[in-house]
This record gives sequence, C-alpha cells and structure tokens, in this order.
Amino acid sequence: MGAVQGQGYIGQALGVADVLAVSYFHAMRYEANDPRWEDRDRFLLSIGHYAIALYAALIEAGILPEDELETYGTDGSRLPMSGMAAYTPGMEITGGSLGHGLGIGVGMALGLKRKASDARVFTLLSDGELGEGATWEAALSAAHHRLDNLIGVVDFNNQQADGPSTEMLSAEPVADKWAAFGWHVQRVDGNDIAALVNAFDAARQHPGERPRVIVCDTRMCKGVPFLETREVTHFVRVAPEEWDKALEALDAGRPQS
Repeated sequence: MGAVQGQGYIGQALGVADVLAVSYFHAMRYEANDPRWEDRDRFLLSIGHYAIALYAALIEAGILPEDELETYGTDGSRLPMSGMAAYTPGMEITGGSLGHGLGIGVGMALGLKRKASDARVFTLLSDGELGEGATWEAALSAAHHRLDNLIGVVDFNNQQADGPSTEMLSAEPVADKWAAFGWHVQRVDGNDIAALVNAFDAARQHPGERPRVIVCDTRMCKGVPFLETREVTHFVRVAPEEWDKALEALDAGRPQS
C-alpha cells in the first residue's frame, strides 16, 4: 500500500503489525462476512493515521478483499489514508482527531454492558495520545464504571511528529499512571508475539472488575533494518527503488511455519 502512494505512515504500521496480528488472529471474536455482527468484539483505531496497518489486518482477516489494496489512498477508495468508519467495513470509528478513541471505547463498553453483551472493546491508542487530557478523563470513567470489557492497547513507540514522545510530554512512569487510575496494567515487548499472546490472554482472563491496558513497547519500521535506523520515522519517505528492498527484508525475516 505504501508503494501505491510512495509514502505513508509505514514506520508505525510495521511497528504495530505484531499487535494487530495477535488482536485479530488470537484475541478477538468477529465474523469476517458480517463486520457489523452484533456479538463481535469491537476494535477501535484511535490513531487514525495507522489505518494502513489496520487495512492489512482486515485484508488478512477476510473482512476486506485483497484486490482493493491497490486502491489505497486514491479517490473513491474504501481505504483512505486516515481511517474513516463511513468508508471501510471493519473500521469501527473515525479516528483522525487524536485523543478521543478511549472515550468512545468507554461509551461502547458501557452500552454493551447495559445490553448484557459479553463482547469486548479493544482500543488502540498511541503514546502521544497520553498527552491528551481527554484520554485520562476516559481512563477515570472506565475505572469508575468498572468496565472489565474494555481493553486499552497503547503503542509506545516513543515517536511523535516533533520528536520522541518522552521528550515532548513524557507519560513515564506510564504503567504506574494507569495503575493509579484503577486499571489492570501490563507492559510488554510489542514486537514479541509470545509475550503479546500471554498479555492478551491475561487481560481477557483477569478476574477483577477493572478495565485492562497493555502498554506495548514497539520499534518503528520493525523488520526493515535500513528504515529502523533512520532518525525521522514519523512519516517515512521511501525512495522508489527502496520498496522492493523493504519487501525483501520483510520476507527474509518472516518466521518459517
């Protein structure tokens, strides 16, 4: 998809790919042929510009057809560069304005509780969104209402448009902050599949009436060494001849089944 446009939020997509893989192919309940199935788990992409990563998961899950991949970011496409619920099957919310996804997740989780549904709400947010006051208002509300059907997932890649997130407005010690707000907290290597599987299992099985959060430390541009070492990775510029090299690097690093 990045090659179609010659640019994009590739660094974030590669960094969070493992998190999405475990979410969709281990942790979540959904029907590929019925994205609006009432009993589905909801996945909220608060970070709208990560849409390129979520589209890849939706294609792998069979919710979107693979032949639409070539339309990414073009006029009339169901795959706009920033995620929009009105356009894309499987996209639960429009997440372009950062800092609102967790609040929407609280509302959805409350609604499911009142309908006596056992569906869960997974909300993916960024470390940069931890600098938004609305995020912490939502965190307080979730704990107050004992929303044990809400699982927050924080992509902690320590990168924002203006530099490292810990230098812009640090959320550290981030695990302690979530715990102080009444959440069940785990912090894991977000590029370690086994660690993610264990963390999602623990979040789903935790017996307390508390919301759960998994802070995932990820590496921007994970799997493409020559991109991983670049200083500016928030919006990656990739030369035309580099796309094939990047795909070769990803294929070479793919686990053998």
